[in-house]
Amino acid sequence: MDIGVLLPTGTAQWGPGDGPRELVAFGRRAERLGFSSVFVNDSLVSPRIEALTMLAALAPVTETVTLGTAALLPFLRRPVQTAQTLASLDLLSGGRLTVAVGAGFPGRFGRPLYDLSEVPWARRFARLDETVALWRALWSGADSFHGEILRFDGLPPATAPHRTGGPPVWLGGGTPAAQDRTGRLYDGWLPYPPDPADYASGLLNVRTAAAGAGRPAQDVTPALFVSVRVDEAGEDGARHGMEAYARAVYGMPLSELERIQAVVAGSAEQVHAQLTRFVEAGARHLVVRPGALGLASQRDQLERVAGLIPALTASAAAAAPLVPGAQRGTVA
Repeated sequence: MDIGVLLPTGTAQWGPGDGPRELVAFGRRAERLGFSSVFVNDSLVSPRIEALTMLAALAPVTETVTLGTAALLPFLRRPVQTAQTLASLDLLSGGRLTVAVGAGFPGRFGRPLYDLSEVPWARRFARLDETVALWRALWSGADSFHGEILRFDGLPPATAPHRTGGPPVWLGGGTPAAQDRTGRLYDGWLPYPPDPADYASGLLNVRTAAAGAGRPAQDVTPALFVSVRVDEAGEDGARHGMEAYARAVYGMPLSELERIQAVVAGSAEQVHAQLTRFVEAGARHLVVRPGALGLASQRDQLERVAGLIPALTASAAAAAPLVPGAQRGTVA
């Protein structure tokens, strides 16, 4: 069981006097508290520290945590240069990089960003898959790549990443088509469905697609992106804080956000119970986004969630495995 945290790199999550250099200390603190990964998100919708720049700052000052993107938007960057950057990050971190990717969404989180990047909105999912295939080809020493959308001849020698074949690449997306593509092509699945039952059925689809492609089910890491707020006042107090977070970060009420994303709020016991439902549904790498405004409040939430790590790990050990043939008590 892995428990990770999303760094508050967006300035909408900061308070007066907060500064970007505090994010490095935040990542180091997460490692010391026992989190197994530190993730950053990626967008041009609101001011934020650029994702790969943030990971480059964390690579030399951390030792054990996975450094990840949740999720990187490859269409914002040139694909060959991005392969070089990711390989460099994998080297600088000693092989601790995980790259979750996405194609963006309709509305302000999608098409306007494609226009800014001068990349066609049409066939965006095929472009994403080909971009990842190009990265993997470059990381394996290829000097050409011929896809339906991306075609390159005479590619120069690329920087070799720390790990043979490059860092694992996960897909962020919960639609049936995304589940199928995850099983066939990706190393992990990072959705955020509000209902654990939807996570369980989606994971079954991912593993069915993997089996159809001749891949072992355990080759695909089952992860979950979830917003969390732990409050001593219980559910009412936690939801009040999460309401302010949803409106500041997304410009929408909590009731609307929790219809489309996994949101967990309450006392420590309530949060543990709700997260355990996702663990029982098969999630084995939780990427937790603290639902708090201001870096001091974010740090407080970091401490509170860290207190749940032992219990969540025990919940995963007790959960029935989803990989056929595994013995009860093992983590798939």
